[in-house]
Amino acid sequence: MPDDSDDLAQRLKNLKIEHRELDQNLQRLARLKYADQLQLQSLKRQKLKIKDQISRLENDLIPDQPA
Repeated sequence: MPDDSDDLAQRLKNLKIEHRELDQNLQRLARLKYADQLQLQSLKRQKLKIKDQISRLENDLIPDQPA
């Protein structure tokens, strides 16, 4: 089972990097005077999907707490 948690941890790390890069791209694009609004919306949706994946992985990595 340690392999599974290692795989999840690596996937989580990669998703966080991808999320950060998307955020940087969004910020750069938003500063443009004539930014493509459809592209901005698409990047924002993609960033939100990644954020959801990050949340699910973080929940999978945290052991259940007894009540």
